[in-house]
Formats: sequence, structure tokens, C-alpha cells
Amino acid sequence: MINSIEKQLNPLENRLVHLRDLFDLTSKEKEQEEIETQLADADFWNDKEKAQSTIKRLKELKELTVPFHELQKTLNDVVDLSELAEEESEDGDAELEAEIAKDLQSFTQQLEKLELRMMLNGPNDSCNAFLNIHAGAGGTESCDWASMLLRMYSMWAERNNFSMETIDLLPGEEAGIKRVTTMIKGSYAFGYLKSEIGVHRLVRISPFDSNSRRHTSFVAIDVIPEIDADIDIEINEKDLKTDTYRSSGAGGQHVNKTSSAVRITHIPTGIIVQCQNDRSQHKNRATAMKMLKSKLYQIKEKEREKEFSNAYDEKGEIAWGHQIRSYVLQPYTMIKDLRTGEETGKAQAFLDGEIDGFLTSYLKWKIGK
Repeated sequence: MINSIEKQLNPLENRLVHLRDLFDLTSKEKEQEEIETQLADADFWNDKEKAQSTIKRLKELKELTVPFHELQKTLNDVVDLSELAEEESEDGDAELEAEIAKDLQSFTQQLEKLELRMMLNGPNDSCNAFLNIHAGAGGTESCDWASMLLRMYSMWAERNNFSMETIDLLPGEEAGIKRVTTMIKGSYAFGYLKSEIGVHRLVRISPFDSNSRRHTSFVAIDVIPEIDADIDIEINEKDLKTDTYRSSGAGGQHVNKTSSAVRITHIPTGIIVQCQNDRSQHKNRATAMKMLKSKLYQIKEKEREKEFSNAYDEKGEIAWGHQIRSYVLQPYTMIKDLRTGEETGKAQAFLDGEIDGFLTSYLKWKIGK
């Protein structure tokens, strides 16, 4: 048992050191100390806006440095216990060894949690997310596939204590949905879901085919962060084309009888945003403008970083040759991410929202690129 514990300790110590170096925790600790020194300054709150921004930054730093130091202390305690257990190994202190094994398991879980949190270090990772689902090639099949993916993300959101609200929905002609936009609210919602941007391909025996033939369907997923309303993005009203229409989804007589739904087209970029979830046209327009602002901000960031292999380029045509993930339900079950190589045969569990392993593997893959 002692030998087994010692074999686990070295790799865990190395992972902790690697984590410190990879995310430059030393400089973050120094920045934290500098901010804490500023807090003691009597003039700190003279500029309230700057002070609030500084406090927010301090909180972000502590979310990384505090858990790291706690893990470091835990690991030192485990090392001390293992040395004690080794000294008493002749007497076979099974109780002490069991305690060490339990501490190691807890430590590993907390280390994985911190590793994931540190990978969510993008400028907008902490934001809420707009999730857009669009049915592609495949007609009714793809509309049904889009509804299956909406259910999958809904169940994932529920598992992770995120809230999910439908912003806009267009049902399919026979079944499923042609498109849907939802808002997912929760800490780091965008950071987790950005891995889902792209085309998702489904292979299965069609429930809509009387001859029970195998069909392939495609759906495009787009995810954009909800950007603060006061972000510096200028939108000229002359560049906007606004249309109002009656809500096409369920929402009560008032929603369906009045033109409360809003569609805004940003003419220079061709971006279209829509909202129909509220009875108030004014509120729907405000939500649509927030989505437009977020999309324009995202494009601006990508241009600045010279990474215009962004969501729109990566997604491409919603058909063959552009998929990021393949879901095969017949003749065998296999879900595989074509970027990371991550795969699982537990297709039903995955479609029930158990997708965290794929989200994590994508974040690791991005760091290693």
C-alpha cells in the first residue's frame, strides 16, 4: 500500500508544479499582493469605477491562487502522513494508509477542478452565453436532431446548476426545430460551451423513414458570450434594419396576436439577431441588441488577435466536411470529437447531458495546440 501511495505522489507533485508554471501563478501572486497594497490606500475608493474593476480583478486572482495554495498544503500534509505510515509500516497501520488513500483521491479531484478552472482563462470565459442551434442539411431529420441537441444542452445546464432561457425559436415544419437561441446563465458558461461551436453530425436509423433506412443529419452550433451593456462597441442606427413580426412559438394569445418579435440585421456584417421571448417589443429589441453587440465584440476580438479561424469560419457550411463531432447511433454507438480524438460509446448518457469530459478535453487540446 505504501509503495502504491509513493508512486502516486510524484506525478501529483509534478502536475502541481506544471500548473504553477503553465499559468504563471508567480506573477499572479505578485499582482494580488500589489492590489492588496492598493486597498490599504485611503484614496482607493475616490474613483469608484476603477476601484470596482480592481476588486473584481482581485477576486479573479484569488480564485486561482487560494485553491492552489490549499492544494499545496494538502499535498505537503499527505507527504508527511505517508512518511509516518512508512515508519509504522511494520505494524501495518491500515487505518492511516486508508486515510492517506482517501486524502489522495480528494486531492486529485480538487487538482482536476483547479486545472479546469485555470484553463478557462479567456477574456470572456466567465460570461453567460448565447447558444444558437441551426438545423442544416437533412430536412426534417436535421430539425429533429436540432431538438435533440437542445435537450442535451438543457440537461447539461441543469446538471451544472445553470439557468437556460429561450430567446428565439422557429419550429420545424413537421418535427423538431429549424433554429433556436437560448441564454445560458452561470459562472463560466461561455468558457465551457465555446468547445461546442461547429457542425455536429448524426448518423442513425431514421424514425421518419418508413423503410427504416440510415440517415445522416447536420446541425450547426454557435456560442457567443454575453458582453456587458456598457462595452465600447459603436453601432450606427443607420446600419441597422429592424423588422417586427408575430411570435411563431408558444407564448399565449397576446404574444401570437401582436408583432412583438424583433429581427435586427446589421447591414455592414450581415449579422442577424432575433428575439421573441417577451411580450414587450421594447424588451425583445433590447435583448436582440445585446446579442448583436456581443457578436460584434467577439468579431472585433478575433480580428485583433488575428485568429479569424473563429466561430463563423470554423462552422462553415452545415453539411459534409465541416463537422467537429460525429454521433453514430446505428449500426453501433460512438460519439467522437474530430478535433481532440475524445470518444465514448455511452451515447445515451452523452445525449442526456453528460458532456463534461468532452468539454474538458477540448480545453486541454486548445492549450496544447
